[in-house]
Amino acid sequence: KKAMLQLSQKMKSENLKAKILLQVHDELIFEVPQSEVESLKALVKQTMESAYKLSVPLKVSIETGSCWGDMH
Repeated sequence: KKAMLQLSQKMKSENLKAKILLQVHDELIFEVPQSEVESLKALVKQTMESAYKLSVPLKVSIETGSCWGDMH
């Protein structure tokens, strides 16, 4: 939750048009203009992996596709 709040604030501050659509368990689903995909991927990874320090590293995997069913 903390990472999602930080991410939302960063997306607004960077004037991104991308939107967080849905959270399903440990997944976030975004709607992202094609021109923002790469910058959002970097922002999500950095924000989510550094949101909270633990004794084990938090790792984020990111997949893209035109619909949720395309994700593997």
